[in-house]
Amino acid sequence: MFPVLVKGECTCDGEESEEGSKSKALKFKIGAIVSILVFGGIGVCIPVFSKIFPSFEPGKDFFFMMKAFAAGVILATGFIHVLPDAFEHLSSPCLGKPWSEFPFTGFIAMMAAIGTLIVDTIATSYYKNMHFNKAQAIVVNEDEEKGIDEHEHDGHVHVHTHATHGHAHGSVGGGSDEGELIRHRVISNVLELGIIVHSVIIGISLGASEDASTIKTLLIALSFHQFFEGMGLGGCIAQAKFKTRAVVLMIIFFAFTTPLGIGIGIGISNGYKENSPTALIVEGVLNSASSGILIYMALVDLLAADFMSAKIQGSGKLLLQVCVSLLLGVGMMSTLAKWA
Repeated sequence: MFPVLVKGECTCDGEESEEGSKSKALKFKIGAIVSILVFGGIGVCIPVFSKIFPSFEPGKDFFFMMKAFAAGVILATGFIHVLPDAFEHLSSPCLGKPWSEFPFTGFIAMMAAIGTLIVDTIATSYYKNMHFNKAQAIVVNEDEEKGIDEHEHDGHVHVHTHATHGHAHGSVGGGSDEGELIRHRVISNVLELGIIVHSVIIGISLGASEDASTIKTLLIALSFHQFFEGMGLGGCIAQAKFKTRAVVLMIIFFAFTTPLGIGIGIGISNGYKENSPTALIVEGVLNSASSGILIYMALVDLLAADFMSAKIQGSGKLLLQVCVSLLLGVGMMSTLAKWA
């Protein structure tokens, strides 16, 4: 059973804003673009450039605490910020059937989480198999070269055979580390996808709004939101050890997504009606999917993976620290829901 929604009065026309208010709102929107870009960029860069900030280096205690805090921020973003907005949009009295007859929000969020699990599994399996095949080809080639060498130098057969075995053992030993690296790369890409989807939506919503006081409040809340969310993504990128070009592209995509959304919102603000059926359905569906992705990523790929790691399981002190960090992240992001 799902709660029965009582339809209220449908105010689908929106409110007209005065010219002075629009001008004031535009100033805050431009300020929001700069502020969110700077805070988001700093947040995602801190863990990535751990050489400058040694405490954020992957594997250190503080890194696990920071990652748990950021995962709490992402989890609260999904549950407290994005999912309730999706419920509000898809249960609006401005929408008729079939939206009023079925809990589409929860269903879409659930399917997005399942879809993320499937993509996560297939991508990890694909990259692991690809790496295994490459590693196997390298070993075969080296074995062939060693075989030729042995025929030419019969007196050194034992030495070369031992060297070949040593390489094979090294490959097996490094396989686990390589598997972890692939896993972190898949997590980083899927997490960024979920963050980008909801970042565009909140950016458009802010850019299309003409209420200066609302924009001012959102400016502060979303700046902190992007900063902490960026730290979570940056931690994943740092562990994935991407090439420099890929890291730069991921940072740019994250930092510029919300400002881009704000710019789009400003461009369509004259013809945009936030209570129109089309806007409600598009935002509701995308928010639902985004929340499902963020909740899955936070619980499964960020928290479960770290909390079950040997480092945290072997230290009661560190376990307590990451639990407190997680609760602080959830609490701080949930508090921001009062303004955003």
